[in-house]
Amino acid sequence: MYTPLFTPAVNPPFNMARYCLAGAAAATPDKPALIVIADPAAATPAETWTYAGLEDAVLRTAGALRQMGLAEGDRVMIRLDNTSAYAILFFATLAAGLVALPASSQLTDREALFLLDDSGAAVLASAVTLAPESTGKAPIHLTPADVARMMREGPRIDYAPTHAETPAFLIYTSGTTANPKGVLHAQRAALGRRPMYQGWYGISANDRVLHAGAFNWTFTLGVGLTDPWANGATALIYTGEKDPALWPRLIDLAQATLFAGVPSLFRQILKYAELSPAAMPTLRHALMAGEAPPPGLFEDWQDRTGRPLYEALGMSEISTYISTGPGIPRKPGTVGKPQPGRRVAILPVEGDDTPLPPGAEGLIAVHTSDPGLMLGYWNRPEEQTDVLRGEWFTGGDLGLMDADGYITHAGRNNDIMKALGYRVSPMEVEAVLATHPDIAEVACAEFPVRADVHVVGAFVVLKSEATPDSAGILAFAAERLAAYKCPREIRFLDRLPRTPNGKVKRSALVAYASQ
Repeated sequence: MYTPLFTPAVNPPFNMARYCLAGAAAATPDKPALIVIADPAAATPAETWTYAGLEDAVLRTAGALRQMGLAEGDRVMIRLDNTSAYAILFFATLAAGLVALPASSQLTDREALFLLDDSGAAVLASAVTLAPESTGKAPIHLTPADVARMMREGPRIDYAPTHAETPAFLIYTSGTTANPKGVLHAQRAALGRRPMYQGWYGISANDRVLHAGAFNWTFTLGVGLTDPWANGATALIYTGEKDPALWPRLIDLAQATLFAGVPSLFRQILKYAELSPAAMPTLRHALMAGEAPPPGLFEDWQDRTGRPLYEALGMSEISTYISTGPGIPRKPGTVGKPQPGRRVAILPVEGDDTPLPPGAEGLIAVHTSDPGLMLGYWNRPEEQTDVLRGEWFTGGDLGLMDADGYITHAGRNNDIMKALGYRVSPMEVEAVLATHPDIAEVACAEFPVRADVHVVGAFVVLKSEATPDSAGILAFAAERLAAYKCPREIRFLDRLPRTPNGKVKRSALVAYASQ
C-alpha cells in the first residue's frame, strides 16, 4: 500500500520497541520508566512503571495482539485518551511486528472512519462509542478495559524479529488534498532520532522528561517516550486539566529536568503562571517545536525562568532535524543548525538538485539516506514524486542557510496552515464546510489572533437565498471536524479572490485575515 522512497543496500535486524526498552529493562529493571500524574495536588503519582514492569506489559500486550491472529504489517489504530495504556499499546504493536496508527481522541466519527477505511486497520482501540457505519471497518474493537486486561494477562512473547525497513507506525497528517495522508515510518525511525539526543536535548539516563502534547503527534511520541526510554531516562505524563498556570508546579512536582511543548503553550505559561528561577529547581532547559515562535519568547522565558529554551524544526516525514541545544547556541532569527550527522541542503524551488550557496533562499532538503526518513506515503504514490529531488527529500519548507550553517525558516511552499501548533490542510476543512446547505463557496486561511497566535478561519460565499449565520456554520464544523481543525472565525464575502486561472488566491485570503 506504499511505494518505498528508496531501497537500501542493507536491511539489518532491528525492532524499535526492543531498542527503546530491552537495554534499560535488563540494566536498571527497578528504575522508573514512566510516571503518570493525574492530580497536581496528590502526594503520589497515579501510576509508576518500572522498566521491568513496562517491558512486561508491552510484551504481554504484544502477545495478546498476536494471539488475535494478526500478521506482520496489520494496522492497529489507537484512539485512546493520553494515558499509559496508549503508550503501552503503541510500543506493543511495534514489538509484535505490527503497524501502529496513533490517532487523536478528538477525532469525530467521520474523521476516524476515514482513517480506518484508508489504512485498512484490523484493530481499533477506542474509548469512544463508534458510529453504526463503522461496523466492518475494523474487525476487532478494543475498549480501554480490553487493553488493560491485555497488559496484565496477555501471553508474554519476545520482540518480533523485524528489520530496519519493516513498517512500524503510520502517522496521518494534513496533506495537499481534502483528506489527511498517511506517513509510513519504519522500525529504524528510532535510529533516525539519535541526532536529537545531543543535537537538541543533551539527554542522559538521569533525565526526567515531561511533554505537554498528545500521543497522536510524532513530537510527543518521540520526545516524550521514544527518546527518554532509548536513553534509560524517565518519561512523565500528565493526564489532568491542561491549565497553563499549572505547568511550573507540575515540573517541580515531577522533578522534571526537560520540558517540551509548542510555542503557544510557552507563551500561555509566561502569561498566566507565576515564574521565577526558583520555581522549577530541577529544570535544566525547555524544548520547543511545532510552530514559529512569537517575537521575544526566547528572551522572556530566559528572563523569567533563568533557563534556556531550545527550538527545533521538523515534519511528520522525518521528525525534527534542525535545532539548537546545549551544544548549539541560538542565533536570533534562525531555527538552528542541522543536527549532527544530518545531511541538509537548500535546493532551488524550481530546478535541479544542486544545493544553493549560503544566503540563497530555497527548499530545505534532507538526504534520503537519513534513517529517520519515512518509508513513503500510504496509498499516495503520486505525491512522492513531488517531494523527491534526486537524492534529496523536500518537505515543502522554505529557508536559507548562512555561512555558519544556521538555517532561517522562511515559511511553507504550500498551503498547509499552522494553527495552535497543528498542521491543518485548508482543503480538508473546506471539503467539510462545502457540504453546508447555505454555503456556495468556501476557502480557509490562518487568522492571526495576536502576533504570536494563529487559528483556522473560513471565508464564505453564501447561496443567494441564505443569510449569514456564523454560529450555525461553526456548530456544523464542530460536529464533523476535530476541535483543532475547526474554524474559529467566519467572514462572509461576495466572491472569493481568484487568480487569472481561476484558482483561489490564498495570498489574498491571508491578507484579508490580517485586516
